[in-house]
Amino acid sequence: MSGNNGGKLYRKIVQAIIADIGAGVFPIGSRLPAERDLTERFGVSRPTIREAMIALEMQGLVEARKGSGVFVLASTNDEAGEEYDIGAFEIIEARRLVEGEVAAVAATEIDDAQLAQLRALVAEMAQEDVAAAEDADRRFHIGIAEATGNAVIISAVTDFWDLRFRSPLAREVLRKAGSLGTKERLEEHGRILRALEARNPAEARLAMRDHLTRVIDHLLHLNEAEAVERVRAETAQRRRAFARRAV
Repeated sequence: MSGNNGGKLYRKIVQAIIADIGAGVFPIGSRLPAERDLTERFGVSRPTIREAMIALEMQGLVEARKGSGVFVLASTNDEAGEEYDIGAFEIIEARRLVEGEVAAVAATEIDDAQLAQLRALVAEMAQEDVAAAEDADRRFHIGIAEATGNAVIISAVTDFWDLRFRSPLAREVLRKAGSLGTKERLEEHGRILRALEARNPAEARLAMRDHLTRVIDHLLHLNEAEAVERVRAETAQRRRAFARRAV
């Protein structure tokens, strides 16, 4: 999967599948190949395939049916050429690479007032109001960037968070992911905070990377769960069909 288009692999997969649908390889009403098969075909990761499927679904070309798979609904769509922006996995992977180093720098520069602010934000993340907790999460990460005193770093981390809301694809992936768990969120942000309090750059870097790795793992786990559910449903259908034939 090489070429142009900004290196965004999921877009190339979307284009290839749209071409296949148009050519009749996947007729309307047919089921697309399993995620594992598409991963092997295109030589990309499961997150990339997942984002491609969601982008196709957002365009109204396919439909993900729980327990059954992804089915073709239409061969063309007026929005097929629309820009669907950056995917959630791309954003999180970039954050993991960048924010780990940001945390390491912040550990050497952060002052007591900034640490107090981060402690308050971790406490805010514990509230039941999901929107408020997520806003506290956002301010926590931007607060770490602010501790570096570098305007470019602050702008970059802020942009990472803003992309989550500007990109339709990222919003949809994260909506499907649901909550990452309040307990885990607090534990991971607490670990980051403790590393910053200790002024330990190596631990701050590791704690931040581990946190964002878990976000990615959570999304992958959802993909696995959906795949297992589809296999179970298909197995149950085959068993019922066999039982009917045996009667």
